[in-house]
Amino acid sequence: MASFSSKSNKRSISLPSRTHPATKNIEEEINKLKTWELSASPTAEAVYSGLIGLGEVHKCMVDLLNLPITLQSLSQCQNKKWVDEILDISVRFLDICGTTREIVSQFKENVKDVQSSLRRRKEDLSINNYTTFRKKMKKEAKSLITALKRMDHEEVVDVMEVDDQLVSAVIRVLREVATMGISVFQMVLNFLSASNSKPISKWSLVSRLVNKGGDQGNNVNEIESVDAALSTQIKCGPNEVEKSQFVQSKLETVEAHFECIEKGLDNIFRCLIRSRSTLLNVVSCQ
Repeated sequence: MASFSSKSNKRSISLPSRTHPATKNIEEEINKLKTWELSASPTAEAVYSGLIGLGEVHKCMVDLLNLPITLQSLSQCQNKKWVDEILDISVRFLDICGTTREIVSQFKENVKDVQSSLRRRKEDLSINNYTTFRKKMKKEAKSLITALKRMDHEEVVDVMEVDDQLVSAVIRVLREVATMGISVFQMVLNFLSASNSKPISKWSLVSRLVNKGGDQGNNVNEIESVDAALSTQIKCGPNEVEKSQFVQSKLETVEAHFECIEKGLDNIFRCLIRSRSTLLNVVSCQ
């Protein structure tokens, strides 16, 4: 996960902290997201909270970029390299967000297929298909995490010669938004790949979940708990009613979580498009 205190994080090395009244709202939302980052764990609730927070940051960013005073200052700025940098980042975020949305959508479809199979108490290929997709899902998530890490350690454009205080403040917050985006998406993808979970046997995990009545409050990755429950279901067969009902309850829970996560990703995708459109307008005015 991206760290704001890490000295090796080249993206966080930008301009001096030159604030401006116009950036107050977005800075407040960024600080809220930083607070989330310090306490977040890879669970569905934390992931959704991060997406909501990032969405609010992007809304503030769009508002900031559309302020007449901002548009005027940016259009008069002679140094255009930083705009290219932000535009490049926005394209890559759109790709990552789009791919993540597709992964989430496909996961939901696989969950629905398994639910249908369990309700019919009939063995079919749905659980095997789910297991196969989960392997693909982990691989794609880890690939996207690698791409995010590369973004996080890229050199940023040197714009120290920017004299306009507002332009300087805007560049700084846009870079912080990018850093927070990397952090949030790493959390989302770690959740999808279950890569931050400590090794634990599937039988032990299922036993713990059953005895405690669920995984709430235990920081258990909900996807991992579904994986474990389905593993026992395969061994027990579809006619083990009690275990089948337990698995169905886990599937219903994770499906509801993914509905929220998908909405959060959709919102961020729209915000990314709007902010990119505004930046392109700035470029066209220069």
